[in-house]
Amino acid sequence: MLPVEYERKFEAKNLHGYPPAAQTIPDAWDIFTSSPAVANGKVYFGSGDGNIYAADAQTGVLQWKFTTKDVVHASPAVVGNTVYVGSWDSYLYAIDADSGLEKWAFKSGDDPAIHNQVGFQSSPAVVDGTVYVGCRDAHVYAIDAATGGKRWDYPASKSWVNGTPAVRDGVVYVGTSDSSRFMALDAKNGRLRFNFDAKAYMFSSAALAGDLAYVGDHNGKLYAIDVKSGKLAWEFQTDASKADPLKLLKPDGSLNQAALFAPVFNDFEDMYVDFYKFVTIGAIMSSPVVDKGVVYFGSMDGNLYALL
Repeated sequence: MLPVEYERKFEAKNLHGYPPAAQTIPDAWDIFTSSPAVANGKVYFGSGDGNIYAADAQTGVLQWKFTTKDVVHASPAVVGNTVYVGSWDSYLYAIDADSGLEKWAFKSGDDPAIHNQVGFQSSPAVVDGTVYVGCRDAHVYAIDAATGGKRWDYPASKSWVNGTPAVRDGVVYVGTSDSSRFMALDAKNGRLRFNFDAKAYMFSSAALAGDLAYVGDHNGKLYAIDVKSGKLAWEFQTDASKADPLKLLKPDGSLNQAALFAPVFNDFEDMYVDFYKFVTIGAIMSSPVVDKGVVYFGSMDGNLYALL
């Protein structure tokens, strides 16, 4: 077991504009923790203590520790001799996998007022020398994997991009939060190929299999979307979503904002109440896996699903 200093959520004063402005508030929407990546005989992972760790895969002995300026809950991608991972300090880092030394750091947007449009929850996808990654600064970025130079960015209408981009055949597929979209972008230039109206927030990363992209949504639905046309092939809805005990969903599956964000405490505690409400409709924030024609995914209703 490799000990880390401590685990915590991203936190800030005046977070998302919730009162009281002087109180440091942990972010209820910091929902992911860093999953380990195993390569080169090492295990690489980020931590809420602000560090990125490399441990020997056999013994667990610390090989190096790279310190950022905030929480690291994105999962690293390791390609060749480089570890790519983002931090809540607004930087995406490329780190030498052997030494732990920084190769480059890419600066994304910042939000010093309410800390809403800042930080990486998305984990990078590295394809053909390009790093594709979403950010809470409301952009999808394509970054040169060797130099850290920006190739393009796509603005997501002030909407977080928390899922890991899925990249295949020159197309980048990724969802957004507040704008409730599932997008296909040209991998070379970032131009929009299609927009699918997902009706609710999308933190799930898509799984690509055949001609379909499988991706979960906060409204408790799993979508199967045709990757060429952007049209819905089929959808699955959890029982919790169908029941909708708090009436959070409209008939078309979109969010009833008045019911969802009705104030209870009139301070930052409302953020945690709002988050809990998604539990009641079985929101799908996990990323599906497809194997031998079966789609597997978890839901906030506490169930693991397998769909044929």
